[in-house]
Amino acid sequence: MSTTVSALLAPSAGAPFERGTIERRDLRAHDVRIDIAYAGICHSDIHQAREEWGAAIFPMVPGHEIAGIVSEIGPDVTRYAVGDRVGIGCFVDSCRECDACLAGEQQYCERGFVATYNSREYSGEDTHGGYSQQIVADENYVLSIPEGIALDVAAPLLCAGITTYSPLKRFGAGPGARVAVIGMGGLGHVAVKIAHAMGAEVTVLSQTLSKKEDGLRLGADHFYATSDPETLGNLRKNFDIVLNTVSADLDLDAYLATLKLGGTFVYVGLPENKQRFRSASLIGARRSITGSNIGGIPETQEMLDFCAKHNIGAEIEIIGADDVNAAYERVIRSDVRYRFVIDTRTL
Repeated sequence: MSTTVSALLAPSAGAPFERGTIERRDLRAHDVRIDIAYAGICHSDIHQAREEWGAAIFPMVPGHEIAGIVSEIGPDVTRYAVGDRVGIGCFVDSCRECDACLAGEQQYCERGFVATYNSREYSGEDTHGGYSQQIVADENYVLSIPEGIALDVAAPLLCAGITTYSPLKRFGAGPGARVAVIGMGGLGHVAVKIAHAMGAEVTVLSQTLSKKEDGLRLGADHFYATSDPETLGNLRKNFDIVLNTVSADLDLDAYLATLKLGGTFVYVGLPENKQRFRSASLIGARRSITGSNIGGIPETQEMLDFCAKHNIGAEIEIIGADDVNAAYERVIRSDVRYRFVIDTRTL
């Protein structure tokens, strides 16, 4: 048995979204049913709906930045009650047995986590995401959204928030640390807020100065245009952490030179091409290049609690279901400040 709900579906790669219906499973013992209120649009939604990251599953319902209200619970649920404010991020299950899962880092599940959409449950059923009225998920993969954050601005935190919070925490953003954020987009603007709240000195490295006023308002101490050929040279040996939120190819040697002794360059953006650098750029100052992939359930909850404490939410533009096709084109043109969020009542 299952429940039929309204959704936005991509019928094939690159095709416009269409209104339709999907089936949500009846509740298992530890499941919660969530009435979705808002669903953020992540750039990865576009990549997957256009099949730019390999073979995809169609029809597809994207969306892994999900905020809503619990409307029903299974008989053995202990974590949530009807009426609770909750969210779902990038995955809805994992093996629960490997070292990563046991450590609460389900994003690195050795079997491979079950993604919120464009994936399959271990039992074989297709997963569908947040561009829909409801979702059903195991309580252990659902997050509590604190009262201090409105649901609409909380939704993007389930991806953009944890994607930036996790490496900033891991690599030491805090009082006395200098953090550079490459890019002032959906990820970058949240990174600025979080790094500032952690107590770091924050610099934005953007192609132009068009978003400087926003960057300073959101917590940046400095804002530089990388289109100026002198910018990176003037910032040599300046940062402890450089967080790269963009997917463009970069002159890595030039960016690595901005790191202090022992500094770390972190990828959270996904460039299409192989990235190249000279080993001397690392060896000369014991620098590191690393990457980070969202966060596990415990750390994602920690991030939400941190954001509530510091009054952090995404900067959003709310749209209706009929606006999603146009919104995708605007995201590609970087014509959004800074995250589109779908009001799912419009479904």
